[in-house]
This record gives sequence, C-alpha cells and structure tokens, in this order.
Amino acid sequence: MKTVKKVILWALVVFAMIQFIPVDKVNRPVDSAVNFVDARKTPENVRSLIKGACYDCHSNETVYPKYAYIAPVSWSVKSHINEGREHLNFSVWGTYNKDLKENMLNKSIQTIQGKTMPMPGYIVYHKEANLSEAERTLLISYFEEMLKSKTY
Repeated sequence: MKTVKKVILWALVVFAMIQFIPVDKVNRPVDSAVNFVDARKTPENVRSLIKGACYDCHSNETVYPKYAYIAPVSWSVKSHINEGREHLNFSVWGTYNKDLKENMLNKSIQTIQGKTMPMPGYIVYHKEANLSEAERTLLISYFEEMLKSKTY
C-alpha cells in the first residue's frame, strides 16, 4: 500500500510540475485584406459556419477552451492547431498562390464530404462545429462555386 501512495504522490507532483511548461497561445494579428471571410466578403451564413467549424484550428483567430490550459491536454490542442494551420490557414488566404488555393479548396471539399473535418474529437466539445448535412452541403457548394468560377 505504501508503494501505491508513493506512485500517486509522484504522479501528482509530476502533473503539477508539467503545468509550468508554457504553451504559446498567442494568435498572430489578422489582416482583413488577406483573411478568407473578409477578403472574399463571404455571406454571413457561410461565414458563421466556417468560423464556427474551422477557424479554431485553421486560422490565427483561435479561441482556446478552458481545457486547453491544462497540460498535457494543452500540448495536444496546440499540436492540432499547428498542424491545422500548416494545412490551411484562412487568416492568410490571400497570400497563397492560385494552385495552392485550388488544392486547399479541393481538399476542404473532400474532408467535409468524408466527415473527417471538423475532427470528431473537436465536435464533442464544440457543438457549433457539428455540421448538419444541409450545412455541409452549403459549404461544399460555396467552395465548388469558387472552384468553378476560379474566384479564389
């Protein structure tokens, strides 16, 4: 029994100590001239879907939930955000070249259709990101229209 108490005590000490390992949660400034929803003058219904389902991981406008301040969860959240921004960052949309934009739109359509985005784990804690079929169809149509008209 003494060993179990020691293990629990040391686990608590380690848990307390890892809380002091900083995770950068500062968002870069957003330039509305290159921000996807601003530069494209995205309709409000589509804007709210993109901001609610995509922007926390795919923009510089991340709103960190309370659980993102507790290690080791904070490390995982930050890792997902960094990876999301690497694949697509709506905040710098206007800086991408045409080929990259076209590729990103096609991948966005695929992930929305395949229901791999928003990530299932994200949806659990963010109900606004749980898109209905109609909302998915609206986003896909919006992106497809951009591709068809080459207005990206």
